[in-house]
Amino acid sequence: MNVTVVGAGIIGLSIAWRLVERGFDVTVLDSGEPGAWQVAAGMLAPGGESAFEQPALARLLEESNERWPAFAAELGVDVGYDDAGTLGLAMTADDLADAARVWTRQKLPLLRPSELRELEPALSPRVRAGVFAPAERQVDPRKVVAALRERLAGRIVAKRINALSEVDAETVVVAAGCGTAALTGLPVRPVKGQVLRLRGEPGLLRHVLDATVDGRHVYLVPRADGEIVVGATQEERTDWTVTAGGVHDLLHAAIELVPGLAEWELVETTVGHRPGTPDNAPLLGRLADDAPHAGSGSQVGSGSRVGSGRQVIVAAGHHRNGVLLAPITADLIAGLVDGEHDPLLEHFAPGRF
Repeated sequence: MNVTVVGAGIIGLSIAWRLVERGFDVTVLDSGEPGAWQVAAGMLAPGGESAFEQPALARLLEESNERWPAFAAELGVDVGYDDAGTLGLAMTADDLADAARVWTRQKLPLLRPSELRELEPALSPRVRAGVFAPAERQVDPRKVVAALRERLAGRIVAKRINALSEVDAETVVVAAGCGTAALTGLPVRPVKGQVLRLRGEPGLLRHVLDATVDGRHVYLVPRADGEIVVGATQEERTDWTVTAGGVHDLLHAAIELVPGLAEWELVETTVGHRPGTPDNAPLLGRLADDAPHAGSGSQVGSGSRVGSGRQVIVAAGHHRNGVLLAPITADLIAGLVDGEHDPLLEHFAPGRF
């Protein structure tokens, strides 16, 4: 069977890799448009508050997190995988009250400021309390995508399509991020995020820092080469503008948390758009018979096939969790193409909208 994957981000490439391993003839269409992976920090943190509100999503996040060590190892090159863990931090009493809800659900013991500074001496003395989450990890999405592209050499075609009718394949997997909406009619919206990258002497920080600073959420993700990723704003906007306010808010929070960063070089300011859905859970599965289908030039017919015998599968809308969910999404979608159906997919069927 020939399969075309529409989208060359971390989700699309991961799916294509797993399909190739199963023996499928795979082509990946790369529109050349920037994807969320290019600005993502690569935090592998399954325990966010939204996950607790959706048990199926929590399970999906946790299972994918457990698959990351093997996934990274299979790529066979350094992709920045680091299992040092994350420090959750609160700067003020109000910040602590807000963060404690998540920490309590995660059953993480509260650490005193002195204990936190033993783990990270560069922390501000203003930090009021925090927790250590040993199961949280990080990876460098840019290195992951580069490794996947190397694995798929010769299968990636630079081509932007405006309709699925332009694709000649028995099975089409739409993993086009925010572009999925135009191709399928499904409710995938862009959620703007501004992200900064700082550079200095390696070793200032050892752990990922996930903090609330004077009411503002900020994360700092240190790389081994001396880069620290600082993010991220969350804006219901579609523009690509790096704003003075966004940069100021992120830098202010980061320097309040780690004062030594004031002397570091600001080397990059970027904007990305997370592909969000109405419930901020991903769309995984066959395009439902009654689902809207934009731009195809044909209606969705029996068996979730568009036109003559063409099966359309969607893997999009991962919002903030695209990097974390790449391994399990790849496994589930490749299995679906191969005739398998994991019951977990029922919770994320595109037809729910």
